[in-house]
Amino acid sequence: MFFSRASGILLHPTSLPGPYGLGSLGREAFRFLDFLAAAGQRLWQVLPLGPTGYANSPYQSFSSQAGNPLLIDLDSLADHGLLPAGGQSAGGQSAGGQSAGGLASGALKGGPDFPAGRVDYGAVIAYKTEILRLACEHFHHRKKPSLIHDAFQDFRAREKSWLGDFALFMALKNYFTPRGHSVWSSWPRELAARREAALTAWRERLRDEIRDVEFQQFLFHLQWSRLKTCANRRGIAVIGDIPIYVSYDSADVWANQRLFCLDERGRPTLVGGVPPDYFSKTGQLWGNPLYDWEQIRREGYGFWIERIRASLRLFDIIRLDHFRGFEAYWAVKAGLKTAARGHWLPGPGEPLFAALKEKLGELPFIAEDLGFITDKVEALKRQLGFPGMKVLQFAFTRDAANAFLPHNYQPDCVVYTGTHDNDTTLGWYSSQDKQVQDQVRRYLGRDGHDIVWDLIRAAQASAARAAIIPLQDLLALGTEARMNYPSRAEGNWEWRFQQGVLTPMLSSRLRELAELYGRA
Repeated sequence: MFFSRASGILLHPTSLPGPYGLGSLGREAFRFLDFLAAAGQRLWQVLPLGPTGYANSPYQSFSSQAGNPLLIDLDSLADHGLLPAGGQSAGGQSAGGQSAGGLASGALKGGPDFPAGRVDYGAVIAYKTEILRLACEHFHHRKKPSLIHDAFQDFRAREKSWLGDFALFMALKNYFTPRGHSVWSSWPRELAARREAALTAWRERLRDEIRDVEFQQFLFHLQWSRLKTCANRRGIAVIGDIPIYVSYDSADVWANQRLFCLDERGRPTLVGGVPPDYFSKTGQLWGNPLYDWEQIRREGYGFWIERIRASLRLFDIIRLDHFRGFEAYWAVKAGLKTAARGHWLPGPGEPLFAALKEKLGELPFIAEDLGFITDKVEALKRQLGFPGMKVLQFAFTRDAANAFLPHNYQPDCVVYTGTHDNDTTLGWYSSQDKQVQDQVRRYLGRDGHDIVWDLIRAAQASAARAAIIPLQDLLALGTEARMNYPSRAEGNWEWRFQQGVLTPMLSSRLRELAELYGRA
């Protein structure tokens, strides 16, 4: 396996504290690395890092290779002279009525009064978009060459396989959305169909906007690379997350329409989801267009090779979301209201992973194998040698043979108390009936007064090669700190932790478990 016995924390960067309404790749991210190191943790797991689209979900991104510009650290831009020195501001007051860190940049001296414990995406998007616009404008109007200018040109050349299409896509989207045509298939037909004359004309028309999108991507990737390098130097590996599907309203689909199940107008004919399961009685209707796997195979799996290549530059280990879909996937006719009426179709299977391995070498994948898993899915996972997932919240069904109970684990798995799609462990336990609560206490041999940490201890003590704990569970928070409700369209992805909660006492308690169970 690609990592030794270890433990870590699940925390998306948006949940970090800070003055600008949303976590970033700046000081607080580096302080979080300090906490991980002090706590003896060697893994940091994040959700997808792409630019978010519908309902702010990291699983519905405008690109599978781009980064989310909302994560760019603004203080770093000011510190490096990438914002005007004064006289321009996005207006309002910063969090707590104070200027942003006392920086000289006038652009950061004001901002909305952002809530501390959650993300107000509307306010954040408006504020940070304006600040990033100022940074782009300031950079491009510099008259003297600089090291950052050279680095930007190198980045454009290195990432040209996806950056050009993405930058044009976002520039077009920003142009057409205020005009009532946000989804690419509603654009003028010559653009939706990507006729070369139209693309050339619009690249020239939106040249400045395209340049700004490219520069923001450069800033994101530069800041993420520095953060990941710091993590690796401290012995911390970063686990990323790749959704199996890409968003319909994305540069991926617009630029590669032949690889998806679309009609002649570019609209989906089949969409993805899962049948009724633990999370939803009517299934989950994700709405992502399904791949034309036969066409992808004919093209040598190039789309997936480039997608994984890009992800391996961002992450050390990759969690493959919905691994089940690589063996067989649930196809729902476009236009249906739920995922209940779908059918199974065969996935790409082992040949896809053989092609990836041939081009990219060993594949450090964790298979998200939750939900309805067949013997064929298990066989594919074993054949590929990927560790699967165990979630303690699924363990207590009064059945000693339940595969999620720690005594049934084999080492080739990663155990979680819960995931981003679950309630927090305290919220889950509090919502269970008395019989389940009793089983939990009897299984753990505890009285339940510290039930969250009792379950954390069970995960750490298990045979699983890795144990990952959501930060909400380490803080013993309730349902109010839940990250996502899979069947709810709004109000997700908003939780943030606040300054001062990552105490020396907390890191000491976590380190003690990591050392006790051989994970430090």
